[in-house]
Amino acid sequence: MNAARTIRRVGFRKWYERELLQSHAHLVLVLLCTVGLLGSAEAYSLRLAVSSQLLVVACAIASALIGFWALRRYLYLLNHAEFVADQAVCRACDTYARWEILNPNDAGQPAPDRLRVRCKRCGHVWFIEL
Repeated sequence: MNAARTIRRVGFRKWYERELLQSHAHLVLVLLCTVGLLGSAEAYSLRLAVSSQLLVVACAIASALIGFWALRRYLYLLNHAEFVADQAVCRACDTYARWEILNPNDAGQPAPDRLRVRCKRCGHVWFIEL
């Protein structure tokens, strides 16, 4: 999975930060689409030519569709980051995000969407579902 590769490469904290930044960029896109939708509503008039009316309606539909997609993506990325972050706490010593990723060959081959990690503080081993 892409998240596992990225966490191995840059570390959990940077991955988490990047996920939150990417999700909030989608939130900004939702806000811009809302402005575009409101602008389309403001620009629409029955006095305009039919071609201009269709163009304004097309802009409104495009803003609505892009905004809907961006909102779904924002919620997915935010929830995924929080789901993984909730598992990053060592159950033995309550240390957050201070672990190392173990080689999957040490204990069999886990699923590609799981990380086998060991706490740097106490040595407790657990799996993190991605």
